[in-house]
Parts: sequence; structure tokens; C-alpha cells
Amino acid sequence: MARNHAREERLALCDLLTDLGPDQPTLCAGWTTRDLAAHLVARERRPLAAPGLVWQPLSGYTDWVRRSLARRPFPALVETLRRPPRWAPTAVDRLDRAINTLEMFIHHEDVRRSQPGTAPRELPAALEAALWLRIRPFARLRLRRFPAPVIVHARGYDEVRTGRGEGEPVRVSGEPGELALFLTGRQAAARAALTGPEDLAGRLATARLGL
Repeated sequence: MARNHAREERLALCDLLTDLGPDQPTLCAGWTTRDLAAHLVARERRPLAAPGLVWQPLSGYTDWVRRSLARRPFPALVETLRRPPRWAPTAVDRLDRAINTLEMFIHHEDVRRSQPGTAPRELPAALEAALWLRIRPFARLRLRRFPAPVIVHARGYDEVRTGRGEGEPVRVSGEPGELALFLTGRQAAARAALTGPEDLAGRLATARLGL
């Protein structure tokens, strides 16, 4: 059976949340560690709240669910996150890996990199490969309307060409984990190199990419 990096990242995140407590900052603007834990529990255990994550008209309900969960005692909230529900699709190992590998990695880093002096981890090759597998189509989707060609290059792997128009491309290079952060809106925290036309590179560095 393939290694379940989603499960490993979930457990490492829960351990870190327990160590840090509920009131630490994260890379998610305006969210504390309590808010982030509540978001992940809502995403997994309150399926009716999930559409509001991607559809603005329902975001108010999603926020209400998250705030309600955040009022729980923090240790209980973290333990709920640590043990996913048996009735959820992600109880199946293959689906858990497909759905949660990127999600749990990103949010683990949201907490890690909010702490002063935290350096990037040296990721196992298998996790890097799993992240790149998932971030390649994400790169095409998120950057397809960027007003210039974009090349996203994962060191040691391959590259994705996306964006639109012609001319000199903007190039984003980095390890798969750093590209995962960059392409989900954590550009300032990602150790990724940007080259190409200065104005376009600056625009990509501050673009709203989401997740």
C-alpha cells in the first residue's frame, strides 16, 4: 500500500497545534490556530458547509459553522481533527491521499511558518512527488488567465506551461513543496524563485491564488 502522506501531515499538524495552543498566528490572514483547526473540522465533518469554501453566496454559513466549532475547547477540537470520521469518503486510504495530501501539507505549513525562525523542511522524495502530482493541474487552473506566459518548474521534476498571450514568460522555480505554497497564495512564505519581466513577476508575486 502506498504511503499515506495525508495522514502523516494531519498527525504532525495536530501535534503542532497541541504544542502551540489556540491563539498562535497562521499564514491564513486573520486566522489563529484555533480558527484553522475549526476550518479543517468543518471541511471534513460538516459537508453542508463545504460549498461556501468556493461559492461566495454560501460563505456566510460556512463562516458561521467554523466560528461555532471554534468555540469548542481547543484540545477537543484538535482531537476531532486528528481522527477523521469513519463515514467520510476520506476514510478510504486512496481517497484520503487524493483529497487531503495537499490540504494537510499546506495547512501544516501555515502553522509551521507562522513561527519565528522556522525553516523549510527537507521533504521525503515520495511526498515531493505526491505534491507535484497534485500541484501541476492546480498551476494550470490558477494561472490560466494570467496575462503572460508562465512556466512553473519543479526542481528535479518537470515543468508546466500556462498563462496566456505571447512574449517573454514569467518563470517560477522551486521544490514541489515550495511551489505548492506559492500556487495556493502563500507567495511571501514560499522559497520560490521568480524570473522574467519585472512588472509581471511582481504581479504574480502578489496575485490572489487561493486555498
